[in-house]
Amino acid sequence: MRRSASRLTRILACAAVPVMLVAVGCSSDSDSDADGSASPSAKPSASVAPAKYSELPDACKTIGRKTIDSLVPKAKVKGGTSGKSSDVASRGSCSWNGLDDKGVKGSQYRWLVVSLVRYDSDVSLGSGAKRAGAFYAKQVADAQATEGAKDVKSAPSSGIGDQATTVTYSLKKTDEEFSYATVVARTENAVVTLTYNGAGYAGAKSPSIADMTKDAATAAKEAVAAVAGGSGEAPAAKESSKAS
Repeated sequence: MRRSASRLTRILACAAVPVMLVAVGCSSDSDSDADGSASPSAKPSASVAPAKYSELPDACKTIGRKTIDSLVPKAKVKGGTSGKSSDVASRGSCSWNGLDDKGVKGSQYRWLVVSLVRYDSDVSLGSGAKRAGAFYAKQVADAQATEGAKDVKSAPSSGIGDQATTVTYSLKKTDEEFSYATVVARTENAVVTLTYNGAGYAGAKSPSIADMTKDAATAAKEAVAAVAGGSGEAPAAKESSKAS
């Protein structure tokens, strides 16, 4: 009788408080242990796959000197000009440019820039690889939407990271027709965007899109390999690789 009376008292008390408070302070007998204490709910904790890379290499060292000499003859700064970054572990860039003056045969201008972006895994935002995939798609779309670009074409590029796309187009600048090739590649939780362009001056013929595409792919492969082969692999990812 005392138990029934006690139960009735609890029910009436709960009926007198707002609905939102009932779920907090008025549980039924079935939600309690034998000693009257509430049983904790067993909810699984959210988790995401760990990001493979925890840092990035120096962007100016991702492309070999031999490749730079070939793609950017007479580069002003052989070692490249590093872009500013407030977080070098997550973002970096480097560029090279030069004018190869061939006298009466005209001149050839080349410009190459590589940028690296890395994403960490975040429970609320997703895995590093997933976040990098979203940025990869945005970079491809941005290249395709370059203002003033003509004959824009895009194609998947095999053998460069986990996924890669090459966007090509021509663009008129300084009264010359520039040929462009942009390679966007993702390797795990990092994205490499490499743009290579050039033009002929003083009567020299501008480089073909085909040649620019081939050279850009060569440089992009080196940059992706530098990211994947660097010392920035996270400990958790290393252990996961060993286990598999």
